[in-house]
Amino acid sequence: MATYEISKSFVRPGPLTGKGVQLCRMFGLTLERLHDRRVTHRCRLELNPGDIVYIMGPSGAGKSVLLRELEGAVPPGDCVNLAQIPLPGDRSVIDCFDSDVVASLRLLGAVGLGEVFCLLNEPCNLSDGQKYRFRLAQAMAAGKPFIFADEFSSELDRVTAAAVAFNVRKFAKRTGTTFVLASSHEDILIDLAPDVLVIKDLSGSSEVIYRTRR
Repeated sequence: MATYEISKSFVRPGPLTGKGVQLCRMFGLTLERLHDRRVTHRCRLELNPGDIVYIMGPSGAGKSVLLRELEGAVPPGDCVNLAQIPLPGDRSVIDCFDSDVVASLRLLGAVGLGEVFCLLNEPCNLSDGQKYRFRLAQAMAAGKPFIFADEFSSELDRVTAAAVAFNVRKFAKRTGTTFVLASSHEDILIDLAPDVLVIKDLSGSSEVIYRTRR
């Protein structure tokens, strides 16, 4: 088990423009209160290999901040972030995987990319939802201990999102890969069954809920 302590603070940067001063007056916000305002995102997590961490909360609550800070606490060679995976335009989806065709189809099927015309297309020409699933499959094929994914399943229809979440859960337990995922969607919680649920609110605070007692 590894413990991760995260603390990231933000203060309002730079001087106010004339419009900024006018806006503060309209809302009764003094400059002293504005400069004293600080939002701190704190979280303490205890993780085992194969855990799924799901960071959930409304837009602007700091889900992405927490995910980035957790990624920064992991050795770069031990993790892959979906957002950093390229979308080749010089080869087909199936040719982007080093394993044999059957193994590649099994992995691609797990993320909902099993349609032959999709597999013969170039990743850069896929729809947004297909691109996300391609990147997820690439991350799973990378063999890294940690996979980080912001806006998890946000670009998928909800039936596909549930299926992908269920298969991510199976993959994590089979391979010991730790997933750190962030999204505002609650509808995939049953299928994803996260081991660690982090609930963020707009104040910056975090509530951590474990499936089992640590």
